[in-house]
Amino acid sequence: MRDIVEIGMGKTAGRGYYLDEVALVPSRRTRAARDVSISWQLDAHEFALPLVAAPSDAIISPSSAALVESLGGLAVLNGEGLWARYEDPNAMFDEALGEGELPEEIALQRLYAEPLRPDLLIAAIKAQRDAGVGVLAVRLSPQQTAELADPALRAGVDVLVIQGTVVSAEHVSQRQPLNLKTFIADLDIPVIVGGCTNYQTALHLMRTGAAAIIVGYGANAGATTPSVLGIDVPMATAIAEAAAARRDYLDETGGRYVHVIAHGDLTTGGDIAKAIGCGADAVMLGEPLAAGAEMPGRGAYWDHTVSHPSLPRSALEQVLPADERVMLSEVLIGPTFDPSGQRNLFGALRRAMAKCGYSTVKEFQRVELTLARRGG
Repeated sequence: MRDIVEIGMGKTAGRGYYLDEVALVPSRRTRAARDVSISWQLDAHEFALPLVAAPSDAIISPSSAALVESLGGLAVLNGEGLWARYEDPNAMFDEALGEGELPEEIALQRLYAEPLRPDLLIAAIKAQRDAGVGVLAVRLSPQQTAELADPALRAGVDVLVIQGTVVSAEHVSQRQPLNLKTFIADLDIPVIVGGCTNYQTALHLMRTGAAAIIVGYGANAGATTPSVLGIDVPMATAIAEAAAARRDYLDETGGRYVHVIAHGDLTTGGDIAKAIGCGADAVMLGEPLAAGAEMPGRGAYWDHTVSHPSLPRSALEQVLPADERVMLSEVLIGPTFDPSGQRNLFGALRRAMAKCGYSTVKEFQRVELTLARRGG
């Protein structure tokens, strides 16, 4: 039973927990890290890492998508980003990264004001294939899915991601409503939808036929969604509720499993381990990958909400100066000399699973947790 607190006469609120408020509890059994598998499978696509790279122009280009996949993850191209607006997006990064005359956020807004071009989206998807990407994934917003899904599918997309800050089973618009259940039923590729924040929304999204749902809105150091919209997601609670919805949906359908992907407040290996311990099957990472020297953002990170023409909900964040960036392989799989937890993220996950005695990601979802917030 979730803890319900009265915050005033006639108004109650559920108590939510962030990932930094919980800790893993090792069992009596431990394992060797080499005996642990952290692989993840979505539909027919298998990945060495339970990783989805967030659809940010700062980290995903056709070439960097190929690198992410070679290291074991699934890379998602932003289908409404610079690659779908400019013939040469690389030429726009100087302005996006503050080397022009405008402040960074204003420059980004103006760059993303350029109209979307379906032909450029098709070209970007094909460029990924030419770069060696085997599993092509593209993110579209609920508002643009009806218009851009067809060219993306014609270009050969293997996984479609329908993602916004908050996504419901039916996006209502005066222009053209998007009913996810009807839309997904007509596709023969897996669809990932999100974000969601609680049990009920997670269950509704699972009932649309999605192969996976995203929990969270991608909270990072530059995100201002809590200040702008008043929306925040205590990720430990949100993931646990989505996992409960997954269990109930599994019973409801007689065995249909929907993956839970955690997105937000994930910066260290410990965060990833706790997210999976709360019930996630995989994590969507954005900001941590910006430390990779091969990423197009040159050490900066921003998400898709920075470009909103009237109400941006994030700012450009300089994750690392150019001379301090490391190879993406060090960020994801090591080895590393950095003890901060921000390098060799999935080596840390593997070792956490071994210390707690679990050999697969699905088994690790059963790990015991304790409340363990530090500091005041």
